[in-house]
Amino acid sequence: MATTLSRYADLPALIGLMTGDDKHQAATESTLDALWVLYDSVLNISPDRADDPGRDRLLLSKGHGPAAYYAVLAAKGFLSVTDLRSWATFASPLGHHPDRVLVPGAEISSGSLGHGLGLGVGTALGLRAQGRRIPRVVVLLGDGELDEGSNHEAIVTAGRLSLDNLTAVVVDNRSASLGWPHGIAHRFEVEGWKTRTVSGRDHTALHEALTGPHAQRPLAVVARATPKGRAA
Repeated sequence: MATTLSRYADLPALIGLMTGDDKHQAATESTLDALWVLYDSVLNISPDRADDPGRDRLLLSKGHGPAAYYAVLAAKGFLSVTDLRSWATFASPLGHHPDRVLVPGAEISSGSLGHGLGLGVGTALGLRAQGRRIPRVVVLLGDGELDEGSNHEAIVTAGRLSLDNLTAVVVDNRSASLGWPHGIAHRFEVEGWKTRTVSGRDHTALHEALTGPHAQRPLAVVARATPKGRAA
């Protein structure tokens, strides 16, 4: 669907149409740049290819506070401004957690943290079983989710099976309760992943990290995104 608000500079205005979820403002701020880079210059997906088996897939595991996600989908033509204006109201397709049945372009229903990376592993394995190794499966998750045991199992499995069509983008806004010895990247590295750590605000660095080679290994990109008002 056509839209005139299609630039990165338009995203604040699109987000401004959605009100009533102030508690998740930090999630919006920390994921916006990574989501934009993914949809603008990395993922091979568009509204007219939303059901194409050969499309790339973005699984939003960090599904709470989805205002940034909805804004990027609107900028890329998956949603309309009217959809954004009605978000979280009765009969609106846009809820406080995305619903894959209702939101065009959403690959999974999310919001209950800890499930997205496991679903990403399953999706990557399914594509491999179909002989499709080109489509990328990208899972965007938060650092707090890594406290969940299900994510550890997914990290181990992907590394052991060399799922090179799987990418995890971990938005690190220092919200994890437990953390990990030697940092987030190390958690993936010890299980055989290729890792890169960059600023979650730097579009060039994000693009290079997401598109650089990682032959026969899954890729984890740690995007450091300190919320506004907190020291880096």
